[in-house]
Amino acid sequence: MPHFAPRAKRLLFLFMNGGPSHVDTFDPKPLLAKHVGEVPKEQAERKQTTSGFMPSPFAFRRHGRSGMEISELFPKLAEHADDLCVVRSMHTDQPNHEPALLIMQSGNPQPVRPSFGSWLSYGLGSENQNLPSYIALSAGRPVVGPQLWSSGFLPGEHQATAVDTNNLAVDKLIANLTHPSLSRSQQRHQLDALGALNQLHLAQRQDPGPLEAQIKSMELAYAMQAEASVAFDVSREPEPVRDRYGRTTFGQSCLLARRLLEAGVRVVQVYYVDKGNKQPWDTHADNDGRHETLCSDSDQATAALLTDLKERGLLEDTLVVWGGEFGRTPYSQVNQKNTKSKPGRDHHHTGFTTLLAGGGIKGGFVHGATDDFGMHAVDRPVHVHDLHATMLHQMGIDHERLLYRYSGRDFRLTDIYGEVVRDLLA
Repeated sequence: MPHFAPRAKRLLFLFMNGGPSHVDTFDPKPLLAKHVGEVPKEQAERKQTTSGFMPSPFAFRRHGRSGMEISELFPKLAEHADDLCVVRSMHTDQPNHEPALLIMQSGNPQPVRPSFGSWLSYGLGSENQNLPSYIALSAGRPVVGPQLWSSGFLPGEHQATAVDTNNLAVDKLIANLTHPSLSRSQQRHQLDALGALNQLHLAQRQDPGPLEAQIKSMELAYAMQAEASVAFDVSREPEPVRDRYGRTTFGQSCLLARRLLEAGVRVVQVYYVDKGNKQPWDTHADNDGRHETLCSDSDQATAALLTDLKERGLLEDTLVVWGGEFGRTPYSQVNQKNTKSKPGRDHHHTGFTTLLAGGGIKGGFVHGATDDFGMHAVDRPVHVHDLHATMLHQMGIDHERLLYRYSGRDFRLTDIYGEVVRDLLA
């Protein structure tokens, strides 16, 4: 049971691998235009290749009753302005992808700690015993890979079921979904026989954890044959709905995510990656051109997802999070030849933006701010640990009380840090 009444029953994290530029999307900084070309002092000291502050070429407009400022790159998502909570004061300790990805997913920059989805699975269990409680959707392997959804030292059944969404045919998403020769009752007999043998083996082992996890994974695989063929089948959706999400891999992955949430999966993550690029939002070059393409795809899919959840009455108890491991620099990054054609933006961890919606979070609300140039979080800063504490809180969990004893000490997702950001709560 949760520690207190939850506002959200399920969690969806749309993860933009590589880090979107906050100053081009949800954090307008008009002052950059007045200081274009000026080099920040810390960058001059590092002698990094930059042509100085680079204003966004994209216009920001106010939307909804709240008047929230959103870039023209997100016209469809802007229609949901009054459902969105924009946290403009995010920050993290890590300026490089691998540790930043790990701390965003597990609260620790080093492998292998349990991911937040594993903590939620461990703390709350599943709403549907025929499906995993935690699923990670990714069109290819992201940077760091399976450690991002690892159960770490938690029991193995709480690790995410990883699904490659490059091919959305059900038999490609889930291997061996249909047994080639045995009926359901015959499979049940077979599994019972295996279970009896495993129990004999289990009694002889000093550390039963890994084998118990293996046994439970077999049971779950059998259970999934009854329900996964329906939950994972996006072809059952009407064509107009599939079109609304966009026929891209990310768009259809978001549609699949909605079906899984609806079927009772507790936590779903959708990683924005593809086979050719493990971190598409890592715009070291051609920041403007690449953001146009990336944002267009993410805008359509995210907006369609929010529309669907709202129409089905699911948004009020589904917590949706959108963001990356950090942001991008407000100044440019130029190539080694120091040519200024198609400049990019470098990693930026001291101030960036994350979106939240649903699940008892304030809609039409902007929390915190970076400074006038978008360099640092200066108003009501929110660390990754604070975000995790807030996510757990909305799911009915006190982050200081969800503990697991391992190697002689108690661990938790937020370690010894984190505060619930109550300003975000409706």
